[in-house]
Amino acid sequence: MAPQLIFLGGVGTVTGSKYLLEVGGLRVLVDCGLFQGFKQLRLRNWAPFPVEPGSIDVVVLTHAHLDHSGYLPLLVKKGFSGPVLTTEATRDLCRLLLPDSGYLQEKDADYANRHGFSKHHPALPLYTAEDALASLTYFSPVAFRRWHRISERVSIRFQPAGHILGAAIVEVRCDGQTIVFSGDLGRPGSATMVDPTIMEQAEYLLVESTYGNRRHDGADPEDVLEDIINRTAARGGTLVVPAFAVGRAQSLLYHLERLKAAKRIVDLPVFLDSPMAINATEIFCSEVGEHRLTLKERRRACNVAQYVREVEDSKALDQDSMPKIIISASGMATGGRVLHHLKHYAPDPKNTILFTGFQAGGTRGASMLEGAESVKIHGGYVPVRAEVVNLQMLSAHADADQIMDWLGHFQKPPKTTFITHGEPAAADALRHRIEEELGWRCLVPEYRDQVDLI
Repeated sequence: MAPQLIFLGGVGTVTGSKYLLEVGGLRVLVDCGLFQGFKQLRLRNWAPFPVEPGSIDVVVLTHAHLDHSGYLPLLVKKGFSGPVLTTEATRDLCRLLLPDSGYLQEKDADYANRHGFSKHHPALPLYTAEDALASLTYFSPVAFRRWHRISERVSIRFQPAGHILGAAIVEVRCDGQTIVFSGDLGRPGSATMVDPTIMEQAEYLLVESTYGNRRHDGADPEDVLEDIINRTAARGGTLVVPAFAVGRAQSLLYHLERLKAAKRIVDLPVFLDSPMAINATEIFCSEVGEHRLTLKERRRACNVAQYVREVEDSKALDQDSMPKIIISASGMATGGRVLHHLKHYAPDPKNTILFTGFQAGGTRGASMLEGAESVKIHGGYVPVRAEVVNLQMLSAHADADQIMDWLGHFQKPPKTTFITHGEPAAADALRHRIEEELGWRCLVPEYRDQVDLI
């Protein structure tokens, strides 16, 4: 029987990545992400899993971001008990991200219950920090660039993807064929991360399309940051940066340190207000081999901010009227401490809300960038009068041209290229380019599509 690929997420959306590969009686789930954004997507997190979790033999994670790993605690809670294969850095980051995700869900449910704004009585977390900790016992790190045998018919290999620490392109050898899962492709020439590995061969390819219809702004991010920070400071305002705790927060610290050292910006205090981002930053400062920075550069970047761990210290930032820079998770303003800062700072036009990358449809970040006059936070509507900016050139995803350049290294066309992890317009635009410019056979799969890999 031919291997079969089932698309359980990461199609029609940039979230919820889950790809089930069935080979004989073996079931391998590549990525295990949370759906985020529009309510109809988030409801999938609560629905019964499309296959029995206990029937899955192995989970393989491309990287640690929650849209690729965040469903794992629930999968384990519902019966999965096999190994979770990751790179070492992905395991280390998941040790931070997954318990934090459970903790935040518990806190959000508790806050909703205390303030009575949930439609559910009581509001419950999708999973708890304890559930997340239980899932971590199944992690089994695999070194980059080495083949790892899963069964007689299936082996995998991780190649650096350059997206965040630990991010991998996954090669699967199956019955003499190679299936490549791009995961999230990083950007060549990144200031901090290594380039994504050049791939040259695959019978089947799954390629992400987050920016499949866009090119990144070619401006120098430090020039743009300089202008934003100085004009906000001139108004006596505070800069609030919703930032992804893993990857984006560390890039921001690197650029802010360089701007401060060159005296290009007003010397505002910088606060990193996210325990998870703080811990991820400490991992970033200690890891070697997957980024471009020297130990000295990493230490300077890590020292540019004051770390805010305690809740009371976080609240104090909003009580202090002095101009400042607050970097806080989450990056799409879907949860976390940044919501409290937005409630305080978004209504005042002297402040700036600075997003730093892709904002999925249905998120507060997307709404604010589209010009929403108010956003709903904790059951109430918050006016948005602050300046709202997006620093897209800091994205850790390859843009359309960079994806095409990466594809151009394949020595021959795959049998089929599946366009995944993109919203409909982006996925279709990339499909069109690949078909027209490379002449490859492409498919844009839909949720729960099943394909035989003949």
